[in-house]
Amino acid sequence: MSDRVCLCIDLKSFYASVECVDKGLDPLTALLVVADPERTEKTICLAITPAMKALGIRNRCRVFEIPKNIKYVMATPRMQRYIDVSADIYSIYLRYVAKEDIHVYSIDEVFMDVTEYLELYKMSAKELAARIIRDIYETTGITATCGIGTNLYLAKIAMDITAKHVDDHMGELTEESFRETLWNHRPLTDFWRIGPGTVRKLEQYGIYTMRDIAKADEDLLYRLFGIDAELMIDHAWGRESATIQDIKAYKPRHNSLSSGQVLSRDYSMQEGLLLCKEMAELLCLDLVEKGLITDNISIMLSYASGSIKGGDNGSISLGMATSSSRMILPYIEKLYNKMADSECFIRRIGISFNNVVDEAFVQYDIFTDPEELERDRKLQKAMVGVRNKYGKNAILKGMNLEKGGTTIERNKQIGGHRSG
Repeated sequence: MSDRVCLCIDLKSFYASVECVDKGLDPLTALLVVADPERTEKTICLAITPAMKALGIRNRCRVFEIPKNIKYVMATPRMQRYIDVSADIYSIYLRYVAKEDIHVYSIDEVFMDVTEYLELYKMSAKELAARIIRDIYETTGITATCGIGTNLYLAKIAMDITAKHVDDHMGELTEESFRETLWNHRPLTDFWRIGPGTVRKLEQYGIYTMRDIAKADEDLLYRLFGIDAELMIDHAWGRESATIQDIKAYKPRHNSLSSGQVLSRDYSMQEGLLLCKEMAELLCLDLVEKGLITDNISIMLSYASGSIKGGDNGSISLGMATSSSRMILPYIEKLYNKMADSECFIRRIGISFNNVVDEAFVQYDIFTDPEELERDRKLQKAMVGVRNKYGKNAILKGMNLEKGGTTIERNKQIGGHRSG
């Protein structure tokens, strides 16, 4: 595959920068953390400003870990605001590159393939990147960093590692310059997809750098990491065959919808069942809104620290695909009562609806009344309509008002944090 010209753009300390701009502070010099003051000091800071990092404060630290002698501003998370600003910045990208050549990696990071645009704009990759970064800053006040590479992986590494050490916040890598400048770079955890566990496993065999991975015995790497070794070896040489077009064309073999929550306290087995039913009810409405059905459900439970075991998980088949909460909730209760340990307190719950397909594929068995299911579906669609028009808490069920229920509060959140 011929070399492409790819950009990876990251919005610097995005959540914290948005808060600084809105408060009239300089995002690069202000001492600010994004965390919910109504939670305990154990709550995690979603973001901190570069000035906080310069003082040695760890990103994603807990509030109590910030030294008491540091005077800083605490901003309450506003997830909807961050989504809106991210959308505004995406519209800036569209001034320069078509959506077909942009892959949104996260709320604050995108990849672009600008190969075909450089001739159009009569610019180098660095000039185009600088123009986009300047446009972002002038429009929003937020600073961005950029990596430029001859493939998506090198663009990511140029942004993650190289751009941090240059004044213009732009790094640039080819396969050759990657091997010249980063083959001996440490720690290995600076490289995308290499975590502490992977590093520990590699170090047992005297592998400490990307050069070491590239020169290592491939059979050893495959024994250690299975099929993932193929990607690790390619990345050690600075190679990446996947393109943005490949990403956009990818279709997963199986689809699912899932929901999870970390609980604010220890929940008993009975309280946990209430939460599972609440979460399943909301997922059923998601199915109806998207015109989907499911025939298999999974529940994952994590128990409180000090429990006799870490957690339980299990799945159950429904017999037929459906989106009806009336049909699904009894299976949720059956599975939960079968797997949950009554001697353990629950701190995390996850529910997944598996094998999700379009409702056009629904098939009824001889024991099911299609008219009754259609009434259920119409009722759920009406609930979706009310929620979309008047807010998620405009229509609730009795169980949502029970002690320990979390739906009302979760409906005010995005990604587990305040929406505004």
